[in-house]
Amino acid sequence: MVPRQKPATIAPGATLGRIGNLEVRLARNEAEIKAAQEVRYRVFYDELGAGKDRPHLLDQRDADQFDPLCDHLLVFDSSLPGPEHRRIVGTYRLLRQEAAAAAGGFYSEGEFELTRLVARHPGQRFLELGRSCVLPQYRSKRTIEALWQGIWAYINHYDIGVMTGCASFPGTVPAAHAEALTYLAHHCRTNPAWDVQAVPDRYCSMELMPVEAVNAKAAIAAMPPLVKGYLRVGARIGDGCVIDHDFSTVDVFVVMPVKEIGQRYVNYYGGEGQRFAA
Repeated sequence: MVPRQKPATIAPGATLGRIGNLEVRLARNEAEIKAAQEVRYRVFYDELGAGKDRPHLLDQRDADQFDPLCDHLLVFDSSLPGPEHRRIVGTYRLLRQEAAAAAGGFYSEGEFELTRLVARHPGQRFLELGRSCVLPQYRSKRTIEALWQGIWAYINHYDIGVMTGCASFPGTVPAAHAEALTYLAHHCRTNPAWDVQAVPDRYCSMELMPVEAVNAKAAIAAMPPLVKGYLRVGARIGDGCVIDHDFSTVDVFVVMPVKEIGQRYVNYYGGEGQRFAA
């Protein structure tokens, strides 16, 4: 069972990261959450072509029943004009285990058997990362580093032991990503202690070509930046991928035990995370 001692909530408006004119903190009111949902809509629906046949999208916000349960990590560009909630240029949705348990589960349990993984590690506190997006003109190393500063501050504050979540390839045809998915299946899989599978009725094999035919450099180059970023810090990938028709993606499951994250990233982000988590 997750330790009963519950960390104090992060103070509203507390800065969790800062690089230049980019500042990272949690959403502190409904206006900021709605603005983050609008950013998500612009990326997932306008840019990436997610399905638009759901009635709640008429207001051009990507929203679901998990949003009220989550913390919303936001990146602001302080140099932009206008009210603060209109300066949001990137966002991550964070769902802690305690909130997921109260709601009946994590978002990604519709695709992967996360409940079984959590049950095997009763002493760990899990955090689900989701809805990661950054506006096109801000897709730079600096913005990603600012987001990771915020995540490190958050996991330090809440004593998170394991980060999990889905990462996506574009489109709904796994074979279109055969080389990258096959590489992940053979070289980036979780070890048995952290293994997690796609739910049986949605399971698609990631082994889509002979492994000896995979060119590692080409496979890695073909991966979306978010997948490469997770692998870079030491994350591993679960068993099987899932087609998400709502978002027109092929999803893989990412598992990141905090203690197994590469030491140079702990040193790099951890120092900043500790500074902002106070």
